Amino acid sequence: MGEHFNDKEEKLTFGMIIAGIVIICILVTTLVVYLVNVNKTNDEVIEEEIGQVNNSTNKTESVSTQMGKTVNEASNELNTTTNNTTVENTTTNTTNTESNKKATNTSGTKNNTKTNTVTNTNTTTKQAETKEENKEIKFSAPIKGEIIRDCTPDSLVYSNTLEEWITHVGVDIKADKTSVVTAAADGEVYSIKNDPRYGLTVIINHENGYQTVYSNLLTAEYVVEGEKVKAGQTIGTVGNSATFEIADDYHLHFELIKDGDYVNPNNYMEF
Repeated sequence: MGEHFNDKEEKLTFGMIIAGIVIICILVTTLVVYLVNVNKTNDEVIEEEIGQVNNSTNKTESVSTQMGKTVNEASNELNTTTNNTTVENTTTNTTNTESNKKATNTSGTKNNTKTNTVTNTNTTTKQAETKEENKEIKFSAPIKGEIIRDCTPDSLVYSNTLEEWITHVGVDIKADKTSVVTAAADGEVYSIKNDPRYGLTVIINHENGYQTVYSNLLTAEYVVEGEKVKAGQTIGTVGNSATFEIADDYHLHFELIKDGDYVNPNNYMEF
């Protein structure tokens, strides 16, 4: 009976082992099938996504093709248009800048020309005026003879007539009675008068503020006031009409004035 129990126990154990092996095989088979299905599903999903992407690309290219351009071509043309617009704008700006520069330069040149013209005109006028002012008049002695009393505006000389020391603003040139007196330079007769001190007197105005005075004359009928005279032209004759110098010999009392001030005739002419 004990042997019979052992046989049954061995058979049970063997059966359990077989059952375990079968169960393990079923489990392995199930796992393999599951993994295969999972991989297949993933592959299908991937293929489906790739298909969708391809379809989208095909649609995009189809649409672009229907419009006559691909996406890249449209992008390139857009860039080209933008570049061309930039170039055109740059060219336009450059042209406008050059035009403005030319206009500015032209305007500046015209203004400079006008300014230079005005400046040159003013300079020329000033130079002409200065030249005219600086132009010294050549004087000649109104009569030749000995100087018996010199020009001493800053010192005193003795007057035989007045019997005192006085200043003398002209020169007294000794000459015979009725000797001809001539104009010392070109000018205009300013006045002919009888001076209470120096007798019959002729005054002539010259250029550049000069004035000559001829006194102690006997006659002065050769000229009239306002008359234009030339250097060397007769204006009168020597007399003895100056009450301040009546005690002296016959002579011409001659004065030279510059801008209202007496100057020494000896510095301008020879007697």
